[in-house]
Amino acid sequence: MPGGRLTQQERQQIALGLADGLAYAEIARRIDRPTSTITREVMRNGGPGGYRADLAHHATERRSRRRRQSASRVPGAAPQAGGRDSEAMREYEEAFTANLMQSGLPRMMARALTALYTSDGGTLTASELVQHLQVSPASVSKAMAFLEGQGLIRRERDEGRRERYIVDNDVWYQGMIAAARSNAELARLARQGVTVLGPGSPAAVRLENIARFVDFVAESIVRAAEQAREILYAEPPKPE
Repeated sequence: MPGGRLTQQERQQIALGLADGLAYAEIARRIDRPTSTITREVMRNGGPGGYRADLAHHATERRSRRRRQSASRVPGAAPQAGGRDSEAMREYEEAFTANLMQSGLPRMMARALTALYTSDGGTLTASELVQHLQVSPASVSKAMAFLEGQGLIRRERDEGRRERYIVDNDVWYQGMIAAARSNAELARLARQGVTVLGPGSPAAVRLENIARFVDFVAESIVRAAEQAREILYAEPPKPE
């Protein structure tokens, strides 16, 4: 019987098995693992209804790194970076990344966005991201293209003609507006389906309800984003 940690591919097979409604024993048989291994894996990572292969793999890597760091740590010698506890920073970035992944971002994109959010300037070059994340330039380029397409970052060229990736208060606002536009497009397509399926049919009624719901949510998001932008980012009044 194979031993060792579950691979990412095995975790993906577990997720597929859960989606198909397979019992733990059947999933275990398909990947040649003990049923107890599958049970522990699923229950430790969200349960049968919330298990995600990428999040489970990320959590396992995180726990493994923490154990290695604990084993090699010298008492009273926590490494410092810019006056901060570098180990605490790593743990915080991992937790923030996991949260972004939970909201739907792929792992590489979540790691890159976390790096930008936790940088003091809110801006990093591609080479700085490569060094910080310890990944290839191609991985960074792909992640940045995805995040820019989602309206979560923007890019500029600095004085040295280097491309810089930036997050700031307004970028988050733009991301919320982009999400609202995406919802508006979904509502438009739902109403198009009403015409195709025939008004009054059960499917058309369902699609019309979807469109109304999404319209309401999108309008609420835009209204809340604009109010938050106006209130939170307004400059304080100048003393008379």
